[in-house]
Amino acid sequence: MKIAVVGATGLVGREMLKVLGERKLNPSLFIPVASPKSIGQPIEFDGGTYRVVDHQKALELRPEIAIFSAGAAVSREWAPKYVAAGATVIDNSSAWRMDPAIPLIVPEINAGILTRRDKIISNPNCSTIQMVLVLAPIHRKYKIKRIVVSTYQSVTGTGAKAVKQLENERKGVKGEMAYPHPIDLNLFPHGGDFLPNGYTSEEIKLEKETQKILADPSIRITATIVRVPVFGGHSEAVNLEFERNYDLGDIYRILSETQGVIVRDDPSKNIYPMPLDSRGKDEVFVGRIRRDESNINSLNLFIVADNLRKGAATNAIQIAQYLIANDLV
Repeated sequence: MKIAVVGATGLVGREMLKVLGERKLNPSLFIPVASPKSIGQPIEFDGGTYRVVDHQKALELRPEIAIFSAGAAVSREWAPKYVAAGATVIDNSSAWRMDPAIPLIVPEINAGILTRRDKIISNPNCSTIQMVLVLAPIHRKYKIKRIVVSTYQSVTGTGAKAVKQLENERKGVKGEMAYPHPIDLNLFPHGGDFLPNGYTSEEIKLEKETQKILADPSIRITATIVRVPVFGGHSEAVNLEFERNYDLGDIYRILSETQGVIVRDDPSKNIYPMPLDSRGKDEVFVGRIRRDESNINSLNLFIVADNLRKGAATNAIQIAQYLIANDLV
């Protein structure tokens, strides 16, 4: 299988290379693609050294799978060209997520809807992936009516420029700013672009993507995105309201049996999910599982995952694995 990674030099792109190597997809040809300024740059992958190429060269090599992590504008322009050259595109940007003709996939939840006709497949937003992986099995049993979520998102979710800003501030060095405010010893309720309704684009993504993945537009969702001075790992405080009463022990059982989810919940021993524990891991961690005593049929959860791994790279590679295993490429 010839596999191209578009955006191979970025934070997520480099994480994709790690996951590709770890999961032993062993492409017959690996094609790293990046912006013109990176052409010719050496890339280490799976024990070998490769040179970054441009889109035209990649298209000439005719990859069978192209995994994009280069932003929505690049995806809109180039994904159809890769499809025309015979590739199936797995796209990590927001470009195609809400297109009704494009599947939005978290493999553990809805990979079964994929067919050979799906030539562009969308990878959800990192915050959405970790939340729906926990919520999907609970929703199937108890039907969620409403979700209130506040996220606490790492600077790695913004990119290398934001990581550098935090590093500079910790060292007392003046440098280029990715954010409108200092992030070290600070946090701010701002992720994405502000919209006329007062929400941000990241908050609306959480709403719309969750409804699409769970195939239930009736779920009411409200979100607040907070950026925090953490180098890796997104956290979410989630409040769920169900249609009917639930058994708390059953919630623990369901989550303990869910593929890709690890329950870390023993407050008496100070055990609960934290970004530090999620770094470099593919699982989603959930804890602080407790009944909301202020509202009937409601539940509180705290969900943490490495946003570069399951929140982006790992989910995309899992999609590729599913396509290959099920002869859908």
